[in-house]
Amino acid sequence: MSYITTFDDYPIHQAIAPIAIPSTTDRNFYDRYWFNGLDPNSGYIFEIGIGIYPNRHIMDAHFSMSYNGKQFSYHASQRLNPNRTPIKIGPMTLNIDEPMKELTFSLTDPENKLNCSLKFSATSVAHQEPRSTMLEGARTIMDTIRFTQMGKWSGVIKTELGKITPEEIYGTRDRSWGVRPIGEPEAGAPGMLTSEPGVYWCWAPIHFKNFCTHFGTFEDRDGKSTQLSGDILPLYQHHSEMPEQGTAKSLSALSHSIEWNTGTRWAKGAKINGVTEDGQDFKLELETMGPKFYCKGIGYQHDEWKHGVWKGEAETGYEVWDLDQINAGDYTFFHTHQIVKATLGDETGFGTLENLVIGRHSPSGFDDFFDGAK
Repeated sequence: MSYITTFDDYPIHQAIAPIAIPSTTDRNFYDRYWFNGLDPNSGYIFEIGIGIYPNRHIMDAHFSMSYNGKQFSYHASQRLNPNRTPIKIGPMTLNIDEPMKELTFSLTDPENKLNCSLKFSATSVAHQEPRSTMLEGARTIMDTIRFTQMGKWSGVIKTELGKITPEEIYGTRDRSWGVRPIGEPEAGAPGMLTSEPGVYWCWAPIHFKNFCTHFGTFEDRDGKSTQLSGDILPLYQHHSEMPEQGTAKSLSALSHSIEWNTGTRWAKGAKINGVTEDGQDFKLELETMGPKFYCKGIGYQHDEWKHGVWKGEAETGYEVWDLDQINAGDYTFFHTHQIVKATLGDETGFGTLENLVIGRHSPSGFDDFFDGAK
């Protein structure tokens, strides 16, 4: 079988193989798109996740939206298209209209429960975040690269509760690829990651009028950062104004704190502090607003629609959750994205606060695997 695709006509090869063949045989190699859109005025947030797992022969996609007290989620999974394009998984399609500038996503549900046609227009250059690596003994179980980009969404979304027409609402996207734990666990001896397993991740991309800020950190159980970055980048009214390459201004002396809702691992606010390149104090305050978005809706910690799991040649699913009925002690709902109102000196803006904490995290007051804030 030939794996030559149209991409092989470009001088972009990095390995002695066609572009469609990964340079690693690790079955957990992936190539992924993530997007979100949020409207602080109308109080909704939607997200898109699309994953390609060539060494598992699988591709999957999700569209999920928190709106008017409910979270609606549509899932699809199928055998990988070896040509990689078109990027179409069941009734969901992603078109790259103009690389790094415009993309279009659509969901055409045959049962008309959840549909959308949405265009993402970039307002910042793509910004590469630090490389993420993690070892389990002598084996690398995570080694990924990611870039993040801000933008605006316009289009239409139809739910069982009615139609919504986003008009240049806030959007963020990222692209990541590499190796990370996905799909069914491997056979053999159980892994020995640490004597005290768990994860702490906080991430916050924020839109202001003329600039945006990025912050992200992994931490260990005692609050020591194992990955930490913060940057300021310019925003543009239209992607035609954007340069090919942008310059990020890095923040130093970074620290952060989360204010947790009592009895949960859900945040109600955050503070991020640092120092700019010209020596000015950077003090960002975030206040959550609107509905919570549970990342389970796009496959994270999902029992049935987990990333990279073989579901069959072509399968789809749909589910709805009442947001006021979510069990705060169910770890599959610990991973959240929330709309935040941001204050930075005299500037105000909006963005996303992402939190995932499983296991002990002493700075947060979490002592056990799943306990809530005191």
